[in-house]
Amino acid sequence: MIQLENLTKYYGETHAVDSVSFEIPLGQIVGFLGPNGAGKTTTMRMLTGYLTPTSGTAKVLGLDIIENSLEVRKKIGYLPEMNPVYDDMTIPEYLEFVAEIRNIEKEKVTARIKEVVALCGLKDVIQKNIGELSRGYKQRVGFAAAIFHNPEVLILDEPTSGLDPNQARDVRELIKELKKEKTVILSTHILSEVQAICDRVLIINKGRIVADGTTKELASMVQGKELVHLEIKTTEDEKSVEEKLKSIPGCETAVSKGARDGKLGFEIGAAVDPREEIFNLAVKNKWTLVEMHKQSVTLEEIFRQLTSQ
Repeated sequence: MIQLENLTKYYGETHAVDSVSFEIPLGQIVGFLGPNGAGKTTTMRMLTGYLTPTSGTAKVLGLDIIENSLEVRKKIGYLPEMNPVYDDMTIPEYLEFVAEIRNIEKEKVTARIKEVVALCGLKDVIQKNIGELSRGYKQRVGFAAAIFHNPEVLILDEPTSGLDPNQARDVRELIKELKKEKTVILSTHILSEVQAICDRVLIINKGRIVADGTTKELASMVQGKELVHLEIKTTEDEKSVEEKLKSIPGCETAVSKGARDGKLGFEIGAAVDPREEIFNLAVKNKWTLVEMHKQSVTLEEIFRQLTSQ
């Protein structure tokens, strides 16, 4: 389990992280989201022992990150945003170097290299110098190093940054595979990635946690009205239709999306589901109802609302 209580970090007078508190149970993948400069990387660096908090406490697997810093680092696998690999080494040489740093028993190193190479899909490039590898393969090498000592907790900072869609997919699949036996916290700006692999979302803004929950739970926090997408065919002009839509009981907004292929599009916002009223209005005015459906709140919209305040 990861436990943070009022964790705080100042840079001079700047509050990089401001009294952050949360818990992550074992076996959960948590997406850590926020705008640039929100405090994600600083929080992760404190958890890994790279930075010392100004105040507050944090524990990893019951160990305090300050009092038991070395023990915490032994139990964490960390992949920073800028993956620190040595370009002039082959993959086995680099992993042997990692094993030596980690004080892993020499008789176990060769077998472990084979395991992580297979898990991370590195067999085809095993004898190449790391400097010859694509960014996607370098990221896999970083994963191999992060999991080499079989840590219980993985902290991943922008693990798919700069990768092409195929490479990013491979990395996501690797993370999901690791979930079976590890707790994972990852930061990313790719919201579809969070929806694909994360059990839970934490959103940080200006150093403070502003949301914590599943995507569905976060949607309920910001969804203050029913949103309906509407497309109709009519001889009426756009302004006339818009005014009639606004007359629907409970309608708060009727935003035109313009005309396309002879159809008028609108986004309707209402305090209650307006679809029955829209249908009746269409019948009354002899509009042809081409499409009408409720729109769910996307993670992108949730993120935008919670981080623009």
